[in-house]
Amino acid sequence: MQTQPRTYLFVLWEGGGNVPPMLGLARRLVECGHTVRVISDPCNEREALAAGATFVPYTSAPHRHDKRAASTIVNDYAAASPGAALRVWLDAIACGPALAYAQDVLAELERQPADVVVVNELLFGGLFAAEKAGVPCAMVIPGTYNLPAPGMPPIGMLPLSGPVGWLRDRLVRFMVERLLAAGMPALQNARHALGLAPLDSPVAYIERLERVLVLTSPAFEFPARFPANVRLVGPILDDPDWAVPWQSPWPADHPDPLVVVGFSTTFQDHQTRVQQVIDALADWRVRGLVTLGPALDIAAFHTPANVVLCESAPHAQVFPYASAVVTHAGHGTVIRALAHGVPMVCLPLGRDQPGNAARVAFHGAGIRLTAKAPVEAIRQAIQRVVIEPQFRRSAQLLGRRISQSARARTAIDELEQLAAPPRAADTSPGVAARLAA
Repeated sequence: MQTQPRTYLFVLWEGGGNVPPMLGLARRLVECGHTVRVISDPCNEREALAAGATFVPYTSAPHRHDKRAASTIVNDYAAASPGAALRVWLDAIACGPALAYAQDVLAELERQPADVVVVNELLFGGLFAAEKAGVPCAMVIPGTYNLPAPGMPPIGMLPLSGPVGWLRDRLVRFMVERLLAAGMPALQNARHALGLAPLDSPVAYIERLERVLVLTSPAFEFPARFPANVRLVGPILDDPDWAVPWQSPWPADHPDPLVVVGFSTTFQDHQTRVQQVIDALADWRVRGLVTLGPALDIAAFHTPANVVLCESAPHAQVFPYASAVVTHAGHGTVIRALAHGVPMVCLPLGRDQPGNAARVAFHGAGIRLTAKAPVEAIRQAIQRVVIEPQFRRSAQLLGRRISQSARARTAIDELEQLAAPPRAADTSPGVAARLAA
């Protein structure tokens, strides 16, 4: 689709795996001749500039100046249950500071208008700001779709069909609405301060947005019936900008299989889990490459002779040589591994990871283990995906379809179409200033 250059404002928060695909989408818009601004945590400035965007830091909204474990805002890893973990995230990011996010975004729109606002998944303050300003808005889910939809199972479960599946669909929607209700007071307060109508339901509000773009492959997603505003636009396979080129310490003709271990780039209290995977790689003929990310300290681990640790290594550089990937099942690691046809052992820590692990198992492209799986079970699972050919065959078959959808221009087309119609905005001076008063 050919269109005149437009201006896009991206609204995102530092949540680890959400940042590379969001900025990858921004980069593609810039390459198509559009202007992109990113408003986010100060620690994302370098990556935003590398994507060709200009950068604006949050001032009122929660923000991080670095990506070290000590600066973590969402301490959901300490929660006693998945529901409690969601509540932490609602309070810290999605709902609790909705007004502060909205004020920062409105101030930026007053400073320099945009044709479209592109908001990270469930960052309600950004959505409300676009609504208040009368600017077209797309919510971007930088992974799989985990909101209620017919045929979409609860996170971590597999699809069900027939009357039982229908009943579960209804129950899932009720449960999600009930969980999100914990954030409703903050959302209603934000909307009242902004002069917007009260919400009837967060899920219904999302289903009424102009566009919800899901950055995953239709081939990887469950066969659900999505709301009319949802588009599965294909994944962004870019490596994080901070990933450092890696030089293998092994000779090119080394006979032992390469197993790449990649866990969360944000702190999820996963040091013990990573050490268990390292221990599982010991004492058998395999090479282990463990990437720790910025949240873990290399000095905290003890390694056998066949395992190498590093902070980062570009997946595009190492996955073509891997026989297996062991991962927490973050969407970025999973989708890039599959794009290279590499089977996985999934050890989800929380958040959307159990859902991604369930999809890997559903497609036969790997094995998922429970959070309490012992070292020996991890070792046996790695051995299976390395040795048994059906896992690689399934991963390769899925990977070809994922790579095809990643090359499509669907997301850009959707955003360009969204920018086309003129919209009425609140152009009265000082909207954000009045709200902050």
